[in-house]
Amino acid sequence: MNRPTKYSILVVDDDLDLNTTFALMLEFDGHEVRAAYTCEAALLMLEKLHFDLIIAEYWLPGMKGNEFAALIKRACPDQPIIMTAASFEEINVEEASFNAVDCLLTKPFSLRQLREAIIWVFEVAAETRRNLLVHQPMPGNDVVAPDNHLSAHRKGRTAHPNMAHD
Repeated sequence: MNRPTKYSILVVDDDLDLNTTFALMLEFDGHEVRAAYTCEAALLMLEKLHFDLIIAEYWLPGMKGNEFAALIKRACPDQPIIMTAASFEEINVEEASFNAVDCLLTKPFSLRQLREAIIWVFEVAAETRRNLLVHQPMPGNDVVAPDNHLSAHRKGRTAHPNMAHD
């Protein structure tokens, strides 16, 4: 029997009850979970600890979740990030870029939906790494991946069939 992979996960949400609920749901599946209530606290944790996954709320005090995700991706481009929000319909998608977010997940969600999102993000991350390796030019080879390869791939992976669409 295959056992699910266990991850080190950072949950960033300013709502104490939701943060606790996320942590309990994730710990139930055996993941190691740390919680932060602000982006600043999360950034301090990220200076000292490695996390396999970050799950962050969009509406955070001081910095929107997508801005937080972009900041993380500048330092660590391969960091998987799931963004949560009560409603993505309230967010002006024209102004808010989600390029640094790997998956959007609308609250409330079930443990099954959270599990699916985690699995999906890691499968897509692995696929992206494989695709980038395939498209890497060999030394002395003039073949270069198309400029829009990563952005097109990124757009295609920001939603999951059971989750929010951007």
